[in-house]
Amino acid sequence: MATSTTTSLFSLCSLLMAILFAYSASVQLNDPDWYFWFPLYSCACIVNLTNGVVSTKLRRKIGIITLCSGILLYLKVVLEDVVYGIAGFWSLDLSERVVREKIGSILVVMSMILQMEAFKVQTRVKEFSNMGC
Repeated sequence: MATSTTTSLFSLCSLLMAILFAYSASVQLNDPDWYFWFPLYSCACIVNLTNGVVSTKLRRKIGIITLCSGILLYLKVVLEDVVYGIAGFWSLDLSERVVREKIGSILVVMSMILQMEAFKVQTRVKEFSNMGC
């Protein structure tokens, strides 16, 4: 019972994150640097949306690329903020572009870390079930 509840909760959370990332990708199209953010949010949406549909290996590869891209874009935004002194590292002023991009990249990174952990659990469960236990 606990496993099915956990799986259902994980699927629901993944679906909600996929919706958030799909919306984020759609509003990036009028951004001057959309070519950074649109692929990031789109890949994060795909990874979260395809739980149990696409093979784990393909999702894992896309997830790793998205995780690395999210970290690099987070560093880009933080450096831009520090160099130009736009909002400050701890600022949560969402009227500033760098703050929104910083929060978005953190959400992508956190989501991909959780997806990578879920991949590990799925792999262990498959190995355990293949052992005949």
